[in-house]
Amino acid sequence: MRVITQRRLGGPDVLEMVEVERPEPHEGEVLVRVHAAGVNPVDRLARTGEAPLFGDPPFTLGWDLSGVVESCGRDVTEFRPGDEVFGMIRGGAYAEYVAVRVEHLAPKPATIDHVHAAATPAAALTSWQALVDIGQIGPGRRVLVHAAAGGVGHIAVQIAKAEGAYVIGTARADKHAFLHDLGVDEPLDYTTTDFTRAVHDIDVALDLIGGDYGPRTLVTLRPGGLLVSAVLSDLGVTAQDAQARGVRFAPVAVQPSGATLRKVAALLAAGRIRPHVSARLPWEETGKAHEMGESGRTQGKIVLSVVADGE
Repeated sequence: MRVITQRRLGGPDVLEMVEVERPEPHEGEVLVRVHAAGVNPVDRLARTGEAPLFGDPPFTLGWDLSGVVESCGRDVTEFRPGDEVFGMIRGGAYAEYVAVRVEHLAPKPATIDHVHAAATPAAALTSWQALVDIGQIGPGRRVLVHAAAGGVGHIAVQIAKAEGAYVIGTARADKHAFLHDLGVDEPLDYTTTDFTRAVHDIDVALDLIGGDYGPRTLVTLRPGGLLVSAVLSDLGVTAQDAQARGVRFAPVAVQPSGATLRKVAALLAAGRIRPHVSARLPWEETGKAHEMGESGRTQGKIVLSVVADGE
């Protein structure tokens, strides 16, 4: 089978397609024929070595996948060959076949295709774990999402709305129509408006940018409010900083969870979460997909098609 791998750290040009032996599913695993794989910021961090998640190369990137169960390992009862599934793994999704733990997968809703399913897992799990599991948002809660039109942000605002929250999202003005369509109550153009002055009494804020956004966001929180950061580096704020202001801070490191993805799948099937795919590229153009993602202006997600339509 083929995989996209890299033998050295560096730019998108280090990504190459090679032939490797197809894996066999072990106990508690299924072998998934990957139809589509999502592109995430964490892929760039691992590719360059900025976040040494996999040690030294060679390794294969990719956290999001959607595909079809090819075979099952011993004692697997949750799935059977032919089932359509989607999920998040810790690297390795840029491949034709992947052996995946069953607890990391959920049935793909029949209402969406593999491309849109592959756009969802990491973003939805990050958002759910930050806003629902940690933030415990609910009806009437005021939620602030930074980078609200991005890959994680556009899913986060939809999950917040599904939970009944009032959502404020920061993004450039040309993306405000997109945010309104997602259900954002109050889009804010961070290039012309100082959100620290315009936003107040926030119950839960989600920082997807880092740097000075963390400390600046603390001032928007109500007493006892919570800032959750999903950035991997340069958080810009500590729990002690938050405590000094009478608020709270929590970092979130996304974890695979098929159980949570089953809840997400119900929202996908009902149309309450609509993943936006800004670009769909054949996986032979993975390097180009990474270049596009690093432009900093992507709306929604970029997805790689591993299986061409009709195969």
